[in-house]
Amino acid sequence: MQRIYRVVQWATGNVGKVSIRQFVENPAFEVVGVLVTNPDKVGKDVGELAGLPPTGVIATNNVEEIIAADADCVHFAAAAEDIDIVCRLLRSGKNVVSPLGPFYPSNQYPHSIEASEAIAAACRDGGTSFHGSGIHPGFAGDLLPLVMARAAGRIDHIHVTEVVDFAANPSSYIPFMGFGREPEDLLANPARSPEAALMFSQSMAMVIEALGKRIERIETSLELATAREDIAYPGGVVAGGTVGGQHYEWRAIVDGKPLMTFHCFWKMGGRIDPAWDCGASGYSVRIEGDPALLMTLSGVDDHGKPQYPGLSLTALLGVNAIPAVCNAAPGIVTHRELGLFAPPGLLR
Repeated sequence: MQRIYRVVQWATGNVGKVSIRQFVENPAFEVVGVLVTNPDKVGKDVGELAGLPPTGVIATNNVEEIIAADADCVHFAAAAEDIDIVCRLLRSGKNVVSPLGPFYPSNQYPHSIEASEAIAAACRDGGTSFHGSGIHPGFAGDLLPLVMARAAGRIDHIHVTEVVDFAANPSSYIPFMGFGREPEDLLANPARSPEAALMFSQSMAMVIEALGKRIERIETSLELATAREDIAYPGGVVAGGTVGGQHYEWRAIVDGKPLMTFHCFWKMGGRIDPAWDCGASGYSVRIEGDPALLMTLSGVDDHGKPQYPGLSLTALLGVNAIPAVCNAAPGIVTHRELGLFAPPGLLR
């Protein structure tokens, strides 16, 4: 008989709504609690919050109620990392899976080491396990390269590329992300935090240390593209001549040269200069070596047209790992510890 995992969804933003739908529709799970931060959501049936029929589970903003709940695991998808709360959940006897990480202790990112030490101590106290999930960091930047490494005879350089076309996948965060700003202004004050490269170094470290090396330093660069004309999107316009594309590049230096490079292309369609040949929205991993290898990952619509799958993947990569995390030995379990597992309840 298939085990049913009692789960709590922490936060019901875009990722949380996808998670709730999977929890409700997948017979391997039973939702026993949902934590919300928006006062307008308190007291509502979680089915309503996720566009589903009533479930009988009522959303709460009472943290202590969630801490006291009888649950196997919490899918922690808050708006921001909160290591103290994660540790409380772990000490209360609940496993935790979080797309916020930490993902792996990187010597380039001291916070990842401090957070991992605190979480490991909480796991020991609670007899529980923690897994940092997510799509990137997580999965695209670490699990996929590790899987591809099995097919390599020699590895010279690993490239991981994320492409998001915000003209095809509009977001309310487009202005916040720096589109429509003057190029000189964005170069002086990038939209992404200076710590972004260090956060992503967790995935780099997971791969590089599995290959027997350590990162010496991280190098970063930012290249911009400008809109050739006004580019309209729901909610605004990116004016011609302003920033219409951003290419962040983070390079992990090993033995004095780049061994792993993360490329992030954010763009507002193809009417930008330069018009980068970076492919469709999604993720790719390319290995320079013998043999040279390429893997791509993208969502598609009903007509087979590529579309950005980020939100769904961010949620499902954590949700589907919950059974394996619950069954793991206490402690932090990364992709390297989880290995290959079969998510239950997907055939229905």
